[in-house]
Amino acid sequence: MIIYCAGPIKGNTTYQDNYSEIVRIVESMGHTALSEKSSKFSSTILLSDKQIYTRDIKWVDGSKIVIAEVSGPSLGVGFEVSYALFVKKLPVLAVYHDQAGQISSMITGCTNPLLQIKKYSSVDDLTSIIKKFVASNGGT
Repeated sequence: MIIYCAGPIKGNTTYQDNYSEIVRIVESMGHTALSEKSSKFSSTILLSDKQIYTRDIKWVDGSKIVIAEVSGPSLGVGFEVSYALFVKKLPVLAVYHDQAGQISSMITGCTNPLLQIKKYSSVDDLTSIIKKFVASNGGT
């Protein structure tokens, strides 16, 4: 399954290692994780903002589901989650660390049935949450 993984790159990067862990978990399950954090898609060439936007939208368009690390505020992640939910109509899993405090009301207040919000406290929690979400959306 092709899964878009969203996480902060320029916003609050406190939980960026957890974003990288999401990519690792997805790939360890045998799925394709579309993310610049994936070693399969890393580039030594600096991309312009327009190139990043175009790439990321293509990645969301080509995905079956989205997993987003939302522990810290990020306009880009919020944009990608909204695009996935309301334009592409994709299931989205938004995960946040239990030490993150309050996450955006735009996430917690969203009533779109395609959105699941889960709190995790460890890599084991994160792995379990991701495995359940992927399985519930046709993956293994």
